[in-house]
Amino acid sequence: MTEKTNDQHGNLPGRQRRRFAGISSRAYEHPADRSALVALRKLSGFDTVFKALSGLLPERSLRLLFLSDSVRVSDAQFSHLNDMLRDACYILDLEKVPPMYVTQDPKPNAMCIGLDEPIIVVTTGLVELLDEEEMRAVVGHEVGHALSGHSVYRTILLFLTSLALKIAWIPLGNVAIMAIVTALREWFRKSELSADRAGLLVGQDVQASMRGLMKIAGGNHLHEMNVDAFLAQADEYEKGGDLRDSVLKILNVLPRSHPFTTVRAAELKKWSETRDYQRIMDGHYPKRSEDKDTSVTDSFRESGRHYADSVRNSRDPLMKLVTDIAGGAGDLAGDLGGKLFSRFNGGPGGHGNGTAAEGAKGARGGSGGEADGADGTGSGERGQSEG
Repeated sequence: MTEKTNDQHGNLPGRQRRRFAGISSRAYEHPADRSALVALRKLSGFDTVFKALSGLLPERSLRLLFLSDSVRVSDAQFSHLNDMLRDACYILDLEKVPPMYVTQDPKPNAMCIGLDEPIIVVTTGLVELLDEEEMRAVVGHEVGHALSGHSVYRTILLFLTSLALKIAWIPLGNVAIMAIVTALREWFRKSELSADRAGLLVGQDVQASMRGLMKIAGGNHLHEMNVDAFLAQADEYEKGGDLRDSVLKILNVLPRSHPFTTVRAAELKKWSETRDYQRIMDGHYPKRSEDKDTSVTDSFRESGRHYADSVRNSRDPLMKLVTDIAGGAGDLAGDLGGKLFSRFNGGPGGHGNGTAAEGAKGARGGSGGEADGADGTGSGERGQSEG
């Protein structure tokens, strides 16, 4: 057990938290995280790029940059964050406490980067936005990234995104890099779901995790917001609209390195109510010492089950269509054409009288860029912090 000190800002009283000695990251990793990483590693050319960048990325320069232009967390500076960091590492049994920096940036954000050894960076915007319990979940989130080894791929993603912007005028070169960047973003969106779970294991306060995500979406107006209503937005987002909305959802999320905030909140709330989470809290979880004996086939199988269940239980119109077609009802081509025509033109399950061409036009206009702490611009959506 680990005891929390009293909140220096007077937010919440101290309490005890469970420690997970020797816990493996497999305990909290989202199945989609693992399968997306496998797909990423199978991408043509990724191994070559990874090996090349591992030796070329200026990691020492990056560390010197934060050392010289940010505030390093310690007993003397941001001591309450230092206590949270050490506590999070103790709870998840991360032997070496990574360096942590606070950098001046009004945008709430946090990240874990580094190739050889991870470093954690949080912005002043995030520190000022969250209370102690909410911030504890964020620190646990970043320590979860460190324990899972996510910082390596995150660093490469930041570098390649920056590189893609610089060589955008080279058609073939940019296409090759953007293929890897797109795959990295797909994986990183899934890895965020894993890190959110790690944050919950550290904070052990579901409501604080929900509040933190809600504040990242809506700012420091907690008295104007409601967690249940926020989660209802996620439910409406998942099941609402027609096939055009399904296409727009895909296009909107592609440029992002993080899932939408309401989706993250809903996923975390769902996991907190599962038997898997309760078993971890009861002290039954996979250990790092067993990682070498883990079956890759079992991991693939678990990921496959997760995706199958996700498609089967999804209320998204596109996923429903996929499920209906997979059921083999009638002639495949006729069934697909009929459903598409019906849903795009206001029939059962559709809305309005728009055409497929209009839907595609709306999709092109609806996607936007994303600012993710260090890179990315766009006009179609707000920047998303990691939180």
